[in-house]
Amino acid sequence: MQGNRTAVPGAFKVRLCALLVTATALAGCERGSSDDPESSPTGASGCPAVHAEARAAVIRAEDTDVPWDGPTSGPAAVSRRTIVYVAQTMTNPGVAGAAKGVREAARVIGWNVRVIDGGGTPAGIQAAMSEAVALRPAGIVIGGFDPNATSRQVARANAADIPLIGWHAVAAPGPSEQPRLFTNVTTRVEDVAAISAQWIISDSGGRGGVVVITDASIPFAKHKSDLIRKELATCRDVRLLSYENIPIPDASTRTPREISSLLSRFQDRWTHSVAINDLYFADAAPAFRAAGTPGSGPPFNIGAGDGDPSAFQRINSRQYQAATVPEPLSQQGWQIVDEFNRAFSGSPASGYAAPVHITTADNSDGATTWDPAGYREAYREIWGR
Repeated sequence: MQGNRTAVPGAFKVRLCALLVTATALAGCERGSSDDPESSPTGASGCPAVHAEARAAVIRAEDTDVPWDGPTSGPAAVSRRTIVYVAQTMTNPGVAGAAKGVREAARVIGWNVRVIDGGGTPAGIQAAMSEAVALRPAGIVIGGFDPNATSRQVARANAADIPLIGWHAVAAPGPSEQPRLFTNVTTRVEDVAAISAQWIISDSGGRGGVVVITDASIPFAKHKSDLIRKELATCRDVRLLSYENIPIPDASTRTPREISSLLSRFQDRWTHSVAINDLYFADAAPAFRAAGTPGSGPPFNIGAGDGDPSAFQRINSRQYQAATVPEPLSQQGWQIVDEFNRAFSGSPASGYAAPVHITTADNSDGATTWDPAGYREAYREIWGR
């Protein structure tokens, strides 16, 4: 596993880790805030206890032989229902992957699914939600967008007693009162942020220089990156080289420019990167390649979210991404269907949130998604299908 590598004195190009060490420094962690020419990512770790804890957490998260820990009981299948999946945009691999899981599960339980694509724009998402409510389905999935951006449509659905289930719709898993959702299906952002930072601490041996990439215009994304910085700061020899705020809609144009600038400024001091979404590394790859940076790193890059097929492909081929914290997209699609079945049956939400997982080239076995075992059989048993 990649985390087994340790830092070798005098070799910048082993797996190393980085970030800020004090709260004062963390507050100043904007672009280029750790431009100290004396900082070095070599030598023994200054946080042996933190490093050991991080390594143990990473080993657990990299395990692929994980038994199903979700629901094993619930209401039997309610027959003949139609649900609508409103997608933020089906070009988002995470949104599309969850939709695919919903369709698969719906075929098993005997329901119909209609997908309406919001096209990734506020106007398009509002129109898609309006269409969904007008169809008067049994339930509506809010697929990857903030329900507050469609508050009028959400209010109409609530008034019509149409259950709403979110996928990455609000920050926390489980039921939501404001906005009113029967439940929200997602991993816990705190867990994703923590394991992403712990992977860097473990992989680096506790020393190095890190770039954090986020979209600060999205509160959820900014919160995730803030949590990542906080966790990295638990290792006193970790230094934050730069905190890059790149809005996701601008990622394809801005990321290559920013990567080129960062390579010029930090050179060998830049050992690791973490982004709130895998897509940044797809856009970063051409800039790394143009600069002659080896695909296998450094810097060693981890995506703190999604785990779309293109991220798996980069990881498997060791091309500018070393790891991801993937969502179990298909499993979450099945969970959405099960949660609707609970809503239709008058039962409470399951409250389940999938545990975090880390995928690297060493444990992916060539797969292009994270698809844990056991959930299909468990849900079939619950539904009587």
